[in-house]
Amino acid sequence: MSGTEAPSMLSPRVLIPFMLTGTIWGSTWFVITGQIADVPAAWGVFYRFMLATPALFMLAVVMGNRLKLNRAEHLLALGVGIAQFSGNFLFVYHSEQHITSGIVAVMFALLMVPNAIFARVFIGEQVQGGFIGGSLVAIVGVALLLVHEWNAAPLGGNVGLGILLAIGGMIAASLANVVQANPTGRGVPMVSLLSWAMLYGTAFDLVYALATEGAPVVPTGWQFWAGTAYLAIIGSVVTFPLHYNLVREIGAGKTAYNAIVTVCVAMLLSTLFEGFKWDALSAGGMALALLGMGLALRARRVKAVQVQQSGALRR
Repeated sequence: MSGTEAPSMLSPRVLIPFMLTGTIWGSTWFVITGQIADVPAAWGVFYRFMLATPALFMLAVVMGNRLKLNRAEHLLALGVGIAQFSGNFLFVYHSEQHITSGIVAVMFALLMVPNAIFARVFIGEQVQGGFIGGSLVAIVGVALLLVHEWNAAPLGGNVGLGILLAIGGMIAASLANVVQANPTGRGVPMVSLLSWAMLYGTAFDLVYALATEGAPVVPTGWQFWAGTAYLAIIGSVVTFPLHYNLVREIGAGKTAYNAIVTVCVAMLLSTLFEGFKWDALSAGGMALALLGMGLALRARRVKAVQVQQSGALRR
């Protein structure tokens, strides 16, 4: 954190980027649904990062970050890229073919749970008792939402498969979170590491799309490319610096509260545009999920700066 005292959460330099990143990330879940409606999910992921990668490299240059990495740093970027920009996003895009984007967003708000588990296993970070209790409350809430989704199945897909795919994406993102927090990762400017990771992930996405879907499917509609540009530039490149500045200003624990803003925006859009229908079960589940997230995040400590819901690992 910069300075000797953290600024107030209500100060403009904190409140504006806090609300902006949460709102943008909340909207990206819904925009993804338009991408997978026009092309196979694998090609949608590739097109997104095909646009985002050069923009992120340009951002690193503008920020004056070094782009030259040593062998260990390149291997780390490769691992993060495959886990985050391939595995995570491929799972997410496929999951939204079966369950509404708002539900996937709520599930991903629980990213703090596998983060804490993997951080305990791999880097020895202690988990606070309040975090465990809050997480259990949030899990119960998400479970109620998933029961509602199972009963409604508004997309007409395989809800069970959608849930499994979302869990797979969450695990992949969490692994990338923890891996990038090792000593090698801390020695690389974050935007530089993400630039190379995204490049490696994009290359993997291209190979995967060619192997599973065949020749590229290139949409001609402007709506698809407008959505892809939004996901690439606004949902990825613009939000990362805002998020990391918040981490420096107020710490990762408080910054992670924008997950709650993200969930609220995602569920609102899902209600307006995806036909999500609220009832007592879903409303109760949402309330428990938000309450549990708040309790769990409040219990986290500044020690988790590198691994708690890194903005690089959002949508």
